[in-house]
Amino acid sequence: MKKELIRSELTGDSCIHVKHKSGLDIYICEMPGFSSVEALFGTKYGSVNTMFRQKGDEKFTTVPEGIAHFLEHKLFENEDCDVFELYAKTGASGNAFTSFDKTAYLFSCSKNYQESLRILLDFVQKPYFTKETVDKEQGIIGQEIKMTNDNPEWRVFFNMLRCMYHSHPVKIDIAGTVESIAQIDADLLYKCYYTFYNLNNMVLSIAGNISADEVLAICDECLKDCDDKGLETVFPDEPDTIVKPEIREKQPVGASIFNLGYKCTACTGEERLRKTMTASVVSALISDASSDMYQRLLKAGIINSSFGTEVFTGDGYFTVIFSGESDSPEKVRDAVADEVDRMLSEGICEKDFQRIKKSTYGMFVRELNNVESVANLMMNSHMDGVGPYDAINVISGITSEDALGFMKNELRRDRLVMSVIEGEGE
Repeated sequence: MKKELIRSELTGDSCIHVKHKSGLDIYICEMPGFSSVEALFGTKYGSVNTMFRQKGDEKFTTVPEGIAHFLEHKLFENEDCDVFELYAKTGASGNAFTSFDKTAYLFSCSKNYQESLRILLDFVQKPYFTKETVDKEQGIIGQEIKMTNDNPEWRVFFNMLRCMYHSHPVKIDIAGTVESIAQIDADLLYKCYYTFYNLNNMVLSIAGNISADEVLAICDECLKDCDDKGLETVFPDEPDTIVKPEIREKQPVGASIFNLGYKCTACTGEERLRKTMTASVVSALISDASSDMYQRLLKAGIINSSFGTEVFTGDGYFTVIFSGESDSPEKVRDAVADEVDRMLSEGICEKDFQRIKKSTYGMFVRELNNVESVANLMMNSHMDGVGPYDAINVISGITSEDALGFMKNELRRDRLVMSVIEGEGE
């Protein structure tokens, strides 16, 4: 068992990384003085992982869309009882989520973390699927899919992705479709489970009022040794171009909502981290509440306080998104694109750049004082192939020249998509 201390030279924060003999990567952050504990047991398996193979396989296996999410739901039921009943006895709050590129099972508690950790490690390693339980879940998730299809915020986002990506499965709803989940059976779930839930493809992240020695002792007790099966995932070839620049849909909404997205070049590891941090600063420069563009659009009544931005990235995709409510979303789109052109022509105000950069840096430092944020940071960083504190180092080194370079190379008008959900009476 290999154990290392990871420390941030800039903040002094530290955590422990252990490569366990079972193959699992474990991150532990002891936070004395805090009363709560947050633990996540995650696998690098999300909705985009529809094609895979292991060493020895000649061909890639293709599985139905939505199966990662389906598997997450089913893993909470074992042969004996429901996992939530076990958590209720320890006082922990349990949950799980499936995203585009990961699935995680988690609990939070203020006491008895040891027993809750045993529950977490136990049930995630005990799959139990039958035809009857799978058939039942197909009906439940089918209803969930229909409900999200009626959600305007969900629709405007995925409409944008479908206009942006030709082939990449990021454009498909995380839960799949009613038709795709109908193809799922118990055998297929077991195949995906034993492929992606191999401990060599997983990570345990735990932070808060804990003892590292106690955590590792429980891991020694509960984890089952796994052989690394050489998992390989692949995505369809994705061109740089967008599918189409605009999509509009009518739904019963009180105000029109929009997503503006720039399709950027995908990357991995440290390159993606640096690019993500740069994009975060750039998008804030454009859309921050103190920016000239924001104030101009706000005073004109074109946007309201819902206007905001995010950087959406993962395996094979990278997008900078601006979103909000507006009766004139095309004016917002043109204003954003014009602001990018203006900065490229006139340069970035160094004073504004430093203010945004310091604000972004401060946000990351503040999150190191939050138990839930620290646990998520350790898991997400590992899955992204970077260290837990690398983001702080990267932010501190970003320059206005980096920001201009990102704008020039990535925020291009020919890769800008606008998705709008309009009221039915408009």
